[in-house]
Amino acid sequence: MVTKSMVIVESPAKAKTINKFLGSSYFVRSSVGHVRDLPSKNLGVDTENEFTPTYRIIPSRKEIVSQLRKEVKKVDYVYLASDRDREGEAIAWHLCEALNIPKEKIQRVTFNEITKEAIKKAFKEPGPINMDKVNAQQARRILDRLVGYKVSPLLWKKITKRLSAGRVQSVAVRLIVEREREINEFKSQEYWEFTADLASKHIEAKDSGVKGKAAQREPAPEEVLVAELTKIDGKAKEIANEKEAKNLEQDLKDAVYTVTDIVKRITLNKASSPFSTSLLQQQSSIKLRFSTKKTMLLAQQLYEGVELGAEGSVGLITYMRTDSLTVSEQAIQPCRDVIEQTFGKEYLPPKPNSYKSKKGAQLGHEAIRPTYAERKPDSLKPFLTTDQYKLYKLIWDRFIASQMKPAQYAITEVEIEADPTKNTSKKCIFKARGREIIFDGHTILTYSDSERDKQEQNIPSLKKGQLLDLVKLTPSQHFTQPPPRFSEATLVKTLEKNGIGRPSTYAAIISNIQDRGYVTQTKRLFHPTDLGVLVTEKLVKHFPRIFDVKFTSQMEDKLDKIEEIHEDWLKVLKEFYESFTSDLEKAQVEMDSVKEKPEESKYSCQLCGKPMVTRWSRIGKFLGCSGFPDCKNTIALDTNGIPVKQEKSGQLCEKCGKDMVIKFSRNVKFLACSGYPECKNTKSLNGDSPVEFKAQETDEKCEKCGGMMLIRSSRMGKFLGCSNYPKCKNTKAIPTDIKCPKEGCSGSLVQRRGKKRMWFFGCTNYPECDFTAKDLKSLSEEN
Repeated sequence: MVTKSMVIVESPAKAKTINKFLGSSYFVRSSVGHVRDLPSKNLGVDTENEFTPTYRIIPSRKEIVSQLRKEVKKVDYVYLASDRDREGEAIAWHLCEALNIPKEKIQRVTFNEITKEAIKKAFKEPGPINMDKVNAQQARRILDRLVGYKVSPLLWKKITKRLSAGRVQSVAVRLIVEREREINEFKSQEYWEFTADLASKHIEAKDSGVKGKAAQREPAPEEVLVAELTKIDGKAKEIANEKEAKNLEQDLKDAVYTVTDIVKRITLNKASSPFSTSLLQQQSSIKLRFSTKKTMLLAQQLYEGVELGAEGSVGLITYMRTDSLTVSEQAIQPCRDVIEQTFGKEYLPPKPNSYKSKKGAQLGHEAIRPTYAERKPDSLKPFLTTDQYKLYKLIWDRFIASQMKPAQYAITEVEIEADPTKNTSKKCIFKARGREIIFDGHTILTYSDSERDKQEQNIPSLKKGQLLDLVKLTPSQHFTQPPPRFSEATLVKTLEKNGIGRPSTYAAIISNIQDRGYVTQTKRLFHPTDLGVLVTEKLVKHFPRIFDVKFTSQMEDKLDKIEEIHEDWLKVLKEFYESFTSDLEKAQVEMDSVKEKPEESKYSCQLCGKPMVTRWSRIGKFLGCSGFPDCKNTIALDTNGIPVKQEKSGQLCEKCGKDMVIKFSRNVKFLACSGYPECKNTKSLNGDSPVEFKAQETDEKCEKCGGMMLIRSSRMGKFLGCSNYPKCKNTKAIPTDIKCPKEGCSGSLVQRRGKKRMWFFGCTNYPECDFTAKDLKSLSEEN
């Protein structure tokens, strides 16, 4: 009798890729991520009884769980093939609990890459669920729940409703707020730099027959040495103002310039390591301008499998959540073969390069690399979206280059002494540096042609003790700069450096702090909002330990130890909760309430004449009448804190006849009656009233439950929603009649909203097709 086994993974894409590697005795199902979690409407943790969590089936997973339970009963074994990190281990454990899988049927399999070899090996060597990993994940989840569900209501009470605090996210916001404070408090200081263009003395015109000063000519560019002033009278240069600079300039113009030292050496530029998660996110942000969230989404797709024509779904990279820089021995030789065949044997080091992972890295994992080194990016281009191709090429290039020889450079450093003729002047030291490439090594792959060809100056032939002529002296004024604002790349780097969060959480942290309205991005740099600053100040003042950078790092280490050295997870929770509850009780009493005691502004209410006061909402600061609740007048503020004038729309309210004015909510414009609060009529700018709009039937069926998809409307615009709502909450954008103009794509364009709540049009085949357009006017004309 043939043994029948079921395999459960998290995603349908992963299921599809794995399915083709297993025989007919296996069938693969997807749980679509977590199936159980803490309840959304209450704490769900019994703090009086060993922090016992109460897990519930996630509402959207109930149907999936019901189906999986039926299938579990029909098989001999259930292979749990979720990801190998803590989150994946927890998913496997929750599946066991939710599906009531008998212990004798449970088989846990893990793998670092979705290839035939890795899958076959994993299924030959199944093991038990790692409860240390599960407990580490449970402890993290419970800690986050305790902070979120205990501190957030305090913020609702003291500031405004619907705010949130997070054990890690609030620390990330703190970093951004404190950096902004440093920038605002920074006092710039003036300083001056000097560069000198120098050449060998007595350069004479050839074949002129004239000797001496009259025969001297301008030196050719390759004969000029550019040197920078580094020391004055043996000390580091300090030129604080223009007066000092002019005095020094006069002295240096009359100085005697002598070569005092020449040093020549060969340096090696070694290749960078393969990617860890944080390094991938940083380089993807810098080189591809991808957000961390987008990077991880694309990496997930490449890991789980991409359709490669007749080959079917193929996993193209190894697991993308890792802090390890190690590479398996099986992956090294194919990489070396590619280097030798593509670039030549001279680019191959005698033995493989190895890289040291940071302290505390999970060495059981590998760095992120291609599953098949021989699959060059260009060979996969026809099967990948533009963004998938870019990310795969970034990963492939980095991995291949990591096993190549270093680049070699010839460095020449020249020291020149400027000895002023005046006895009162001080001796100055100038230094010049030149670099010439000897062997390009890994840079043939990791540098562009322009980067590779870009060389530092060519040092002309010089001798020690040789006198030089001053061709040109250039003083330049500078001012010290404040520390830069964080970009996504530098924030991830700082989070990792300080031990805040882990590879699997960086993208979520950055996404959350923006979604909460605590920070915004302008020109790809983070700025804290007024709300972010206010919340951070309150949290840091009243919870100095919990939201401290070092404490958060130490807590991450403790969570790691639960997994690594069997640390008691309940002990970790108890130690945290004891100090946390003490701070919470004090904060309930001592935290000032801006809600109860709002700051008075210089403006008066247009409706009743009382002073307007500063109030807060989840989207920021606004002015509200101090006569509230008798007078409910409010005024929006712009980014500079100045009241926004109400703009008349030219339309009259159909309910009361007063003017309709244009208002803002989260940067979205809408129409509202100027008679508010007596008349609360609102409309979207195109005239549809969200209140009066009736759902319209369509011919489209819901792919989740089989119900009818209806055209519905919200303040965000029209959309398709299932007729079985709230039982089925499936929604999607409404396709237009315009076909996607991207060649080979069969999709249509739909209206979507971006990060800054700006409308745009995208393809229904996203993420396979990444076409976007700001408007449809030109596209409509073409179609």
